[in-house]
Amino acid sequence: MKDLFKALNDETRRNILELLKNKDMTAGEIADEFNISKPSISHHLDLLKRAGLVTSEKNGQYIVYSLNTTILEDLLNWILNLKK
Repeated sequence: MKDLFKALNDETRRNILELLKNKDMTAGEIADEFNISKPSISHHLDLLKRAGLVTSEKNGQYIVYSLNTTILEDLLNWILNLKK
C-alpha cells in the first residue's frame, strides 16, 4: 500500500494515469505529452508498475502501458470500508 500512495503522490504520475485512462500507450507516446526527459518518464512508469497501477506488455520493440483498474478498485473498497 505504501508504494501505491507514493505513486499517487506525484502530479506527473497522476497525469500519466489520466493519459492511460483514455488508451494504452508506449513510453515514447507518454513522454511526448510531457516536457521532461524520457528517462524520467521511464522512472515514473517503473514506480507506477511497482505500485500495480499500470501493466506493461512487450509489443515488438515497444512496451505498451495500460491502466490497471483492479488496484484502484481495491483501494476504493479499502477506503470505503474504513467508514464502517
